[in-house]
Amino acid sequence: MRILLDECMDERFRKSFPSHDCQTVKYAGFAGRKNGALLSAAEVAKFDVLLTVDRGFEYEQSLAGRKIAILIVSAESNRLRDLLPLVPDILVALESLQPGQVLRIGE
Repeated sequence: MRILLDECMDERFRKSFPSHDCQTVKYAGFAGRKNGALLSAAEVAKFDVLLTVDRGFEYEQSLAGRKIAILIVSAESNRLRDLLPLVPDILVALESLQPGQVLRIGE
């Protein structure tokens, strides 16, 4: 699965998914793009899911007809130490996530 980490997440978090192709927004060349443009670029680049800690993401964008899924990670902060305990739940969610779906982890 191709995973894209939003800019608001610790870049080191990508190492938590070694069995997936996980890239940061910056590494993928999408730095600075706003949510709608970011989703479109990610879809063109064939990413399957966007991981973000932006809790308002699903309300800021129309996700109807999108080919990419959104996984919103709710942690105490976007620091690595707060994100790492959620990795097992994220991995389980990735197994059943469907295109266009929005799922929240950690609530």
